[in-house]
Amino acid sequence: MSFDVEPARDLVRITLAGFFTPDDVERFVAARDAAHRQLRCGPNAHVTLVDMRAMQIQSQETVTAFQQVLGDPRQASRRLAFVVARSLARLQIKRAASEREAAYFTTVEEAKAWVTGINASVYIRLLIATFPLVALRA
Repeated sequence: MSFDVEPARDLVRITLAGFFTPDDVERFVAARDAAHRQLRCGPNAHVTLVDMRAMQIQSQETVTAFQQVLGDPRQASRRLAFVVARSLARLQIKRAASEREAAYFTTVEEAKAWVTGINASVYIRLLIATFPLVALRA
């Protein structure tokens, strides 16, 4: 489990892997709370990207524990994106996050663009501005 906080963008990136026990979920909550304290924005104004492609199938007890964590409105993100593999783990996180408005992606790039509000047209304009000769050849 790792956390990367970008206070200037109000962004918390979380990477989860492996199998979690309920004790691991408690450690996750402590680490998440520490990450939130690094943010400069007000409560619930941040965005979160969770890369869980390397997560294993979790026990029902762990899914329930994550569901309780995700259901806490005091820590809710303005936008929440999950990067997931196509597996049962994807179904588990959808069930755990059923109380939250969240989006699901298969790549970090898609999730980051969505969670930070950069839509495709803005992204294309940025690419053209950065690489004008490549755009002209296409």
